[in-house]
Amino acid sequence: MADCEKEEAQNLQLEFEWVLRKEVHAVVSQLHAILVECGRRFPACSNDASHRQEKFMLSALPEQPKCVITLAGDSITHAEINLRVQRQQVVTYRTTIQAESPWRLQQIQDAGNHLQQAIVHTEAIDKDYMFKSSEEVLYILGNILGALQRARTSLIVPRKKTIDDLMRSRNMKSLVPNLPEDLAISFYVQSHKLVFAVYQLTNVQGTMKFDTHQAECSIPWLNEALVLLTVALQLCQQLKDKIGVFSQYKDFTVGMRVASPVPQ
Repeated sequence: MADCEKEEAQNLQLEFEWVLRKEVHAVVSQLHAILVECGRRFPACSNDASHRQEKFMLSALPEQPKCVITLAGDSITHAEINLRVQRQQVVTYRTTIQAESPWRLQQIQDAGNHLQQAIVHTEAIDKDYMFKSSEEVLYILGNILGALQRARTSLIVPRKKTIDDLMRSRNMKSLVPNLPEDLAISFYVQSHKLVFAVYQLTNVQGTMKFDTHQAECSIPWLNEALVLLTVALQLCQQLKDKIGVFSQYKDFTVGMRVASPVPQ
């Protein structure tokens, strides 16, 4: 029985060393390729995205807001916006966004910045470096995973803002002409969709209330980016889980042979 345990321990040790010397580098190289491909879609990671302009229409029902936008990376560089607002009667407002004062989409900027951090973490690992412990690898994978999770969350979960924040937003100053003070608009990302929302403040017997209407459209390159981020997260998590199994054996270090490692 002791011989079987010794042989099993030696086999585990050999597998552990192979994972540290070969598999970690192979996965990091694969991760880097996926992240660079994903990064091509973000201005923070690539100059290509900042030059690619695409036109989209966001509309819902006929009485709902409608706008046609030109999206270039993390900026709406042009928009034609039509709003139908109920006052004593229905009033239509038209406003635009011009190229000299683009509407910045902070979520895409944030996602690109976090993605760039993940790319930097993968590039910091020299392909000839010899890892010596599971803790060393887990620390690096933790940094990459954290950056990727923040990038994905930036696109999936919009930041909540108060109506005051929306109305005082610097992006509202991009509109030509300005909207009345009781109206605000916002553009935000939710997963692969760009959402256009209109907020109208009304004074009801001294109490301020607001109504909201929205339209949306799917942005194909955002969907591609989310797919690549998800693949990278799964790949990174799988390697972390595998290394985590070896980390149970506290005596494992590269180059050491142990007779019978005991899980802690």
